[in-house]
Parts: sequence; C-alpha cells; structure tokens
Amino acid sequence: MSTHGITLYLHVHQPFRVRQYSVFDTAVAHDYFDETATDTDRNNQRVFLKVADKSYRPMNALLEKLLAEHPDFKLSLSITGTFIEQAEQWAPDVLESFKRLVATGRVEIVAETYYHSLAFFYSRSEFERQVEAHRNKIREVFGVDMRVFRNTELAYNDELARWADANGYKGILAEGWDPILQWRSPNYVYRPAGTQSIALLLKNYRLSDDLAFRFSNKDWNQYPLTVEKYSEWLNASMGDQPLVNLFMDYETFGEHQWVETGIFSFFENFITSWLTHPDHTFYTVSGAIDAFLPQGEISMPNTITWADNERDLTAWLGNTMQTEIVKYLYSLEDDILRTNDLSLIADWRKLQTSDHLYYMCTKWFTDGDVHAYFSPYESPYDAFLFVMNTIRDLRFRLHVDHQTGGLNG
Repeated sequence: MSTHGITLYLHVHQPFRVRQYSVFDTAVAHDYFDETATDTDRNNQRVFLKVADKSYRPMNALLEKLLAEHPDFKLSLSITGTFIEQAEQWAPDVLESFKRLVATGRVEIVAETYYHSLAFFYSRSEFERQVEAHRNKIREVFGVDMRVFRNTELAYNDELARWADANGYKGILAEGWDPILQWRSPNYVYRPAGTQSIALLLKNYRLSDDLAFRFSNKDWNQYPLTVEKYSEWLNASMGDQPLVNLFMDYETFGEHQWVETGIFSFFENFITSWLTHPDHTFYTVSGAIDAFLPQGEISMPNTITWADNERDLTAWLGNTMQTEIVKYLYSLEDDILRTNDLSLIADWRKLQTSDHLYYMCTKWFTDGDVHAYFSPYESPYDAFLFVMNTIRDLRFRLHVDHQTGGLNG
C-alpha cells in the first residue's frame, strides 16, 4: 500500500502595528509603534501577550507533546523577524519553546523576508537584504539554515521561482489555485516553469481552509468537523496521490479558532488518529521534496497569493490608498539607507510589513469581514492616515537629521 503523507506548514507572524499617529505628531514624536498606547488593539506588547496566551504557549506545548509521542510526526514553520523581535522582548519563554521544537530535528524552518514585506515586487535589492537579515536571525536564534522559501502571503510567480532557484533553494511554496492547476492536483511535487533544480509545493486550499477558516463556522454545512470526517476527506483527496499540503497561519490554533471551538483537541486527536495507520505519515517541506520527483511543470506568470477570493495582490494593493503608501515608502529607499541611521532604517522597514496595507483594504462581503476582523483600526482610512503620517515624519527626519534634500512634500 502506498504511503499517504501530510505536509503541515504553519506561518508565525506578528507585525509592529502603527499607533494613532496623527498629523500633529509629525516632526514632534517618532514613536510610531509606541507600546504605551492605551488601546489594546494597537498596543503591540498587549496584542503579542494575548496571542501568546491564546495560541503560542498552548499550541507549542501540544506540538512538543505530539512530537514526543509520535516519531513520524513532523511539521514546518516560517517565523518572521518581527515576531522574533517581539518574542525576545516580551515573551522569551515563547521563543524558547519554538527553539525546543526545532531542536527535535523534525520541525523545519522556512525562509522568507524578515519584515513580512512585499519588497520583491518593488525593490529586488531591498527584498534580498530582508531575506539575508532573516537568514542571519534564524541562524542566530535557532542555529539552522533554511532550504525552502516562501514569500509573504505566499505571493508567488515564475520570476520569484527563478530567483529562488538561482539562490540555491531546493523548494518554494505557493497556493494550489484551481485556475492555474486546471485538471491537475495540488497533491504532487511540481517543477516551477523556467527553473533547473527547485521544486514547488502547492497548498491544498480546500482542506487547509476547512481548519483555518471554516472549523468553527456553525453556518457551514459540514459543521461540526470531526476527526473521522476530516480523515475521510484527506484520504479521498489523495487517492493514489502521495501527499496533501496543509498550509495555514499558526494563529489558526487558539487565536483565529479559539480554544472553546475545540480546535486543540481536534488537532491532537487528528494527529494521533492519522498516525495509527501504518501507511500514513507526515513530511517537512524538505522531506516531501526529497521523497517525490516533480510530476510536471507549473507556470504562474501572474502573481498568486493565498488571500481572498481573487488569490492575487488586491488585498494589499487593490486601492489607491495602498498603492500610494507603497509608492512613497519605496521612493525613500535610497535616501533612508544612505543615512546609515539604524533606527530610521528599522522604522522604515517595519512600515513595509504587509499588514499595514492589509488594514487599508476596502473590500466588502466575506473578504471584507476577514479584513475587518484582523484590523486594529476603526476604518481602512484611519489605517491609511496613520501610516501616511509616519511617512511624512520619515521625510522630516531625513531633512532635519540627515539633510538629504531633494524630497517632495
């Protein structure tokens, strides 16, 4: 009997949210990410500690337990630099628990940009600096090197795959979106178009989103989801195919799906149940790539992401507020970097984090509800104004502290 394997990949991230930074703060206060903010939703320390209690601590404890009990259980994580900075500052025990997971040798870390940015689409040099910064941080904290790459929000196209191939990665992750796959299944390893030696793993979005989005939805016609039902779906999806890639946010467990929904007990029982079958196993992303040869080539000339119904970049770049912010941010690149002012550069990079753009999204209906849930602001327009004010202040700091000149407005 052929082996059926699950490639479980969880993304760990927290942004530095911008406080209510008004036009009256510009040229006066440079504390864009002030932790003394009284509003819990924008106080980064409070948000981090809340999610640590709801998600990171209980889920890491559960993962440690499952790794100890099941030698065939494996998973992969991507962990942003902004998350690590916050954990170092406010919850070092959380970071230590991630270190213990990685030290088992069965938890692989996936490469990405340090600041969870969209720099690949605006500045290749800045993108590469952020990838290098992330590589160095992961080596420093976890003592490991990374062989598989994922871009922010799984934003992927053929050009990114060629970049990753040329830079020595063995694999890259993307969304298994039906219009791209057409008749093909996401349950194989593929080769990205125009590459020589890199492999492509595609998210099985239906089975992933059953946990990430639908698990606690009482209006879902499959509610409640049981271990038996989910296992049947996985087996039916695979058939004679070798693996299924379950990709989702780490915060699915405890933050997006609260403990009261039963998500933790479901996950524990599912892992245990899956591994009772001798032909069932788990793979890290590298393990899946090593185990199977590519079954054909996939081309994605246009950018695909794992967000919203469109699966494109419109969650972050779909309106003029978002495109204006991105334009202004990256227009400052040369002047900012030329200062060698580490504080100024760090602030500029924290503002590149894609979450800021996400909070400015003006979509409605189902996707709009998701955006509103994650936003710490009363409206997308507030999010835009606060970030635009920080950009005005970045320009002020350039003018006054570094006398660069030549900047408009």
